[in-house]
Amino acid sequence: MKVDGDVKSDLQKQHMPVAPLEGRIRCSRVTLPVINLDRLRMAKALVDRAVKERKVFSVQGPYPVVRAALKARGWVERRLPHNPPRGHCHGDQEAEGMEEIDSSDDDDGTDKGQDEDREDNIDDMYDLMSRLVRNETTHFYWTTRRDTVDYLSLQKDQMTNHYARAGCFTTKVGLCMSLRNLQWFDSTDPDTFFPRCYRLGAEDEKHAFTEDFRRTACTSLLQFVAERAEGGRGEDRTGELYNVKQAQGFVKQHKLQSSYRVGAGLIDTALHVCQEYLNSLDHRDIDIALETPPTLSDQQWEDFIHSYYLVIHDGMMLDQCTEYAERCRSMLIRMQKVCPQLETDGLCNIWIIKPGAKSRGRDIVCMNRLDEILNLVGKDPSLVKDSKWVVQKYLERPLLVQGTKFDLRQWFLVTDWNPLTVWFYRECYLRFSTQPYSTYRLDSSVHLCNNSIQKHFQPSVNRDPSLPTENMWSCTEFRSWMAATGRAGLWEDVVVPGMRQAVVHTLLTAQDSVEPRKASFELYGADFILGRDLHPWLLEVNASPTMATSTIVTTRLCPAVQEDTLRVVLDRRYDRSTHTGGFVLIYKQAPVEVPQYIGINLLVEGAPLRQPRAPPSKTFLQSRYKLLRKARPALSTSGHTFAKEDQSEKAKTTQSLVPSPKLTVEQSLTFQPMLERRRRRLAMPSSSCHLPELSEHPHLHTSRVRLRIHSEQAFACAHGSHRNVLSVNRLSPSLEIISLRPRYSRPANQRTHALSRSTHTAHISHPVLRMHRYLSLVHQQNIDNYREAPKDLKSPKRLELSD
Repeated sequence: MKVDGDVKSDLQKQHMPVAPLEGRIRCSRVTLPVINLDRLRMAKALVDRAVKERKVFSVQGPYPVVRAALKARGWVERRLPHNPPRGHCHGDQEAEGMEEIDSSDDDDGTDKGQDEDREDNIDDMYDLMSRLVRNETTHFYWTTRRDTVDYLSLQKDQMTNHYARAGCFTTKVGLCMSLRNLQWFDSTDPDTFFPRCYRLGAEDEKHAFTEDFRRTACTSLLQFVAERAEGGRGEDRTGELYNVKQAQGFVKQHKLQSSYRVGAGLIDTALHVCQEYLNSLDHRDIDIALETPPTLSDQQWEDFIHSYYLVIHDGMMLDQCTEYAERCRSMLIRMQKVCPQLETDGLCNIWIIKPGAKSRGRDIVCMNRLDEILNLVGKDPSLVKDSKWVVQKYLERPLLVQGTKFDLRQWFLVTDWNPLTVWFYRECYLRFSTQPYSTYRLDSSVHLCNNSIQKHFQPSVNRDPSLPTENMWSCTEFRSWMAATGRAGLWEDVVVPGMRQAVVHTLLTAQDSVEPRKASFELYGADFILGRDLHPWLLEVNASPTMATSTIVTTRLCPAVQEDTLRVVLDRRYDRSTHTGGFVLIYKQAPVEVPQYIGINLLVEGAPLRQPRAPPSKTFLQSRYKLLRKARPALSTSGHTFAKEDQSEKAKTTQSLVPSPKLTVEQSLTFQPMLERRRRRLAMPSSSCHLPELSEHPHLHTSRVRLRIHSEQAFACAHGSHRNVLSVNRLSPSLEIISLRPRYSRPANQRTHALSRSTHTAHISHPVLRMHRYLSLVHQQNIDNYREAPKDLKSPKRLELSD
């Protein structure tokens, strides 16, 4: 805002000599800025309109293109509080979580346009409007880091340019683990577009990497024999043989140690190892016992690897290469069918080691010796413990432009995860190395194409002068080079379809892990490298890709991709026919049918659980049973007083047929719903019951017996105490005998009809007892009602107590 500078300068000149007077004048006169009421009214009207239409945005980071594009659409910026940046403030970031960020950016923030977190506005109108919306809700966030915004507090209509839990494919470890699940989503083998990768922090994967390194050494040795027999030693197609171009401009020749030679047994061992690997894939080793020793012991492997180093790295001669050439070619053809990366493995067995918590290519090294790789990883116990070290097979035979290595940066946009919606940008750019390619130089200036690394090196004098000095090409320039080399149609037929499929397959494996927030979107940057056949290989995926305009190529492409992103995520929400610029929709899943929500059918009802009563003690049951045993002789004596002489003799005869006396107990339930939920326990009834009349049942020749056992005596036997007064609700156990039934074993030679006849006439001295569950003085009336109930309402359950 403008200040009355003339008044301020006059005051300073007038009161400069006298300090006390200057202090009094400053206190008496206050300079106020000149306020333009018309501009204030206009700013207030624009702010009110933006708030009403929910067009308040916040940007964190140096994104002048995003700010200008949003302001042109009528949005008003609400400035975020300026916090000191953690690490770097701009670049490719691989968000692993809320606390740890694994980034891999191309620029360190020192390029042009990256010095300040916000640009200076020529017109102070936007500053005034930003102050007016400082207490309003932000509806659009564009930040560099995901954890800048609290996602848990966002409303449904608030948009942001990040997804939660995207580290499952934007980190080195996450991408390595995620692509292993591709078999559950698609039939494509991840080894066809992603180099083999292992986590060295995990013991099982460390062992798998060791086996892979040894097997790759065998296939590399077979390729060396086959190519040497064809006369390939003199060629230097990829710089990987014996001519190594140095930065100083001369060629260093590997001196062949002709005085020392390696025997042909090394080739036999490599062929044997490859054959065993093929047998394991065909499950031909299923019958081999576990005790069978491996193909090679650890010491034999060390000797083999040492001899391999002598031949490949030191140039020692190998005997009988010509004789073994045909067998090596045949084995390589068979291995090619099961190893898609055999063509790019090369001869030197180079692996690239990436620490998971570093960015901008820091501490990324290339190595070709197994012991050095394992020793490097073991130096940092924290990274090993968290499985942050990743080792990946290096593509030793990439496509080269004038003998120089390059990789591609490709943008893609995800606007929804359920259903998965992917947009692919039409243009990309290439990043070149400053040094000629060679597999015998493992320097980062040769093998790492990150701009943050290559900008520290001067281009080699041996590099082709037709390559750009800024080490970048657009895809248009690359297509022109392809057309000049006779491969014009392979860009649209091979490169672009391969990159699209790799992106879609990667996102499918991460779909279940990323949080699918509807109002979010995210722009990613994928790095690819091309093989000799122009097949693209995915290296990594970066969140928050760099938008620094560090070269002529990025100055044109980066603003365009930001503008087109806003077209897709903002303009297309209101008009589906809006032009989306360079973005093309390449994948959208079919919508998943979700059953309609009906609340009444999802109602869950429950009932409180009652505390179960303690089960009766064994002493109580045994005391009742002892009383029954004591009362049994009385039953026999009293029964004979009412029976006739002939009937008693028949009963004695029938009793001899019974092998062992048993006591049959009938347990019936009363009509008490609340009492039925309690745990069943055997309790003796509190009152006696009359036996059925013999006249009504003439087939039963028995006596009427009534027995009552007092509760006081039973309770004293059970608990060792005597109580004279019974509670009203306390159970009063008693016993009633209702019938006598015969129980005996049927003889083997006796017929069925004879047995059934004796059942009705035999005398049995063992009574059938009915045990009522809950009988007390209070429940006596319910018991009587139960006895008078119809028979179909009664469902007695019989239990047998053996003597």
